[in-house]
Amino acid sequence: MPELRKDPITDRWVIISTDRVRRPSDFVRETTPVRPSGRFCPFCPGNESKTPPEVLAYRDGSGANQPGWSLRVFPNKFPVLGIEGDLEREGEGMFDKMQGIGAHEVVVETPEHVLSITELAEKSIERVLWAFRDRVNDLKNDKRLRYILLFKNEGEAAGATLEHTHSQLIALPVVPKRVQEEVEGAKNYYDFKERCMFCDLIRQEAKSGERVVIETDRFIVLEPYAARFPFETWILPKQHKSHYEDTGSQQLENLAWVLKSTLRKLEKVLERPPYNFLIHTAPLQEAANPYFHWHIEVIPKLTRVAGFEWGTGFYINPTPPEESAQFLREAGLG
Repeated sequence: MPELRKDPITDRWVIISTDRVRRPSDFVRETTPVRPSGRFCPFCPGNESKTPPEVLAYRDGSGANQPGWSLRVFPNKFPVLGIEGDLEREGEGMFDKMQGIGAHEVVVETPEHVLSITELAEKSIERVLWAFRDRVNDLKNDKRLRYILLFKNEGEAAGATLEHTHSQLIALPVVPKRVQEEVEGAKNYYDFKERCMFCDLIRQEAKSGERVVIETDRFIVLEPYAARFPFETWILPKQHKSHYEDTGSQQLENLAWVLKSTLRKLEKVLERPPYNFLIHTAPLQEAANPYFHWHIEVIPKLTRVAGFEWGTGFYINPTPPEESAQFLREAGLG
C-alpha cells in the first residue's frame, strides 16, 4: 500500500508510492555529459575581462581579475536582482511591491574547465565552502538583505547554462516563504519541547540507521523520512548552528569530504544525474538561535512535478527513502 508521510518540520504531506517502487535503473533521465574542452568559456583563466570584476578570489600572488586564481567570485552578468538602489516599498491598493534589490553572484569553483565538483580535491571543495562563508559574512553587512540562498545547479536539466563547474548565491530583501515555513516549524517544536527539532532528528536517525547514508563525528547524511523526491538527500552538521556562516574550520574541512562522498555516491548509483544542492540557513539579519539548524539538501532530477503536485502541494515519491539509503550505502565511497 502507498503511504502518506508528514514532514515534521513544515507539516507538508508526501505520498510514498510503494506500489510502483523504482530502482535507480528505472528512471529515464538526462545524464550529465562529460565537460568538453577547446571552446570559449568566460569562466576559464584568461577570460576574466568577459565577466564583471571579481568580489572575491583565492589566488597566489597574481593581480585582481587576472589569471592565477584557484577560485573566483563575481556578480552574475545577468542578475535576477540588482545591488544598487533603494527598496522603495509601496502599495497599489491590495498589492505590494518594491525595487528588485539584492545580489546575484557566481562562484567559479576551479580554473579547470573539464573537472566536475566531484573530481576536485577535497581542499578545492573546502575552498568553495569557505567562499560561501566569506561572501555571506560580507553581504550580511548590507541591512537591506534578509536572506541568502547558496546553491549549485549541475547539468542542463537542473538549470546550469554553462558547463564550467560553478555555484551561485542570490541575496534577497525578503525571507522566502519556504524558508519561513522551516524556521517557524522548528521554532514551534522548540517552544513546545525546548529542544532543537533537527538535533532530535539527527539522534533518532543515527540510532535507527535505516535512512543513514554516511555518518562522521561532525556530520550525518540521510534520506529524509518524508522525502519529496527519489534520492533526496540531506547533509546535517551534528553541532548545532543556525547560520551556515558561523561554521568553523574543522567542520568545513570534514564537510568537504562528506559533500564529495555524497555526490559521488549519487553519481555512481544514478549514473551522473543532473541535480541541485541548496544550503538552508537561518535568515541573514537574525541572531543565532537554538531552534533552527542549517543543512544541505541535494535533489537529483529524476521525476517531474506535474498537475497533482501543483494542485495539492503534495509530492509523489516512487522510491521509499529507506531503499534510497540502502542503494547509496552499498555504493561505497567510490
